[in-house]
Order: sequence, then structure tokens, then C-alpha cells
Amino acid sequence: MLILIGIGSNRGESIRLVQQSIERLRTFAHAGLRQSSLWRTSPVDCPPDSGDFINAVVAFEPRSGLTPDALLMALKQLEREFGRGEPLVRNAPRELDLDLLVFGDERRVSPDFMLPHPRATERRFVMAPAAEVAPEFRWPDTNATIAELLAQLDDREHVEQLAAGLIEP
Repeated sequence: MLILIGIGSNRGESIRLVQQSIERLRTFAHAGLRQSSLWRTSPVDCPPDSGDFINAVVAFEPRSGLTPDALLMALKQLEREFGRGEPLVRNAPRELDLDLLVFGDERRVSPDFMLPHPRATERRFVMAPAAEVAPEFRWPDTNATIAELLAQLDDREHVEQLAAGLIEP
């Protein structure tokens, strides 16, 4: 079972925050994780004058007993530890944003939690790094791989690869 988590930051020392959060996410992996490069991306659906984001995606097999609900709670706690408060404005600049994109073929629909992530396949800032770590993964509820979904996106978003990710066994 594959888990994909999207990571973003556009407030504070974003590169450091993303790198440190990746290290913390390793604790949820059964045996290492694959991480994408870091990407500088334009803000999407954010308030005016929002800065660029640093984005990445990690992929891993979950450690035994990890559930989507438990992982989501841990991700929200990690965001708070890294300084994220409750936003006054939707999609306001933030120190750390961790999105549970997929948890195998799990499905969830609630006001606070949807699996797979409902807008991920429409966002180049998610799909470009995801294609680095799991290009052949078939996105739930589609018959398409991440690489195929990325190829279908338009080029309105600016995404720039910054640094190659490390891949651990």
C-alpha cells in the first residue's frame, strides 16, 4: 500500500521547514521513503501577494497499524509544531502544509477529510513532485498514472525544480 503526502511552505525558512518535515515523516514509513526534489511553485488559490511555495512529495509504505485517520491527526500536529496556526483567510501563507494525498486505495468523504485528495490531480505543484516518486502509481478513481495525469495539466502554474531528492531503499 502506497501513501503519498504533499508538503508545502511559503512562510518562514521554507526550504528548511520542508526538509525537516520530511525527516519527521520518516517515522510513519515501514522501511524508508522516497522524496521528490524541492520545487518552487507559484501560489494557487491563495490571497493576493502570497509568496511562492516550496513544495515536495514523499511516498512510502506505512508502518504496521497506521490508519488514514491516525496519520491525518499526526500531520496536523506536525503542522502545529512547525508553527502553523489557524488561518484567518483560506489558503493564507503558512509555515507548513501537509496534505494526505492518497493512502493506498482508501476512500474518505467528510467535511474535514477526503481521500484521495480532491484537487491534487488538478495541481501541477502536486503532480510534478509526485511523478518523481511514483510515476506509475494509478491514482484512485481514475485509470491514469500520475505521469499521465501530469501530462494532461495545462501550464498556467509556474513550477521550477530546485534540488534533487534523496531516495532511500
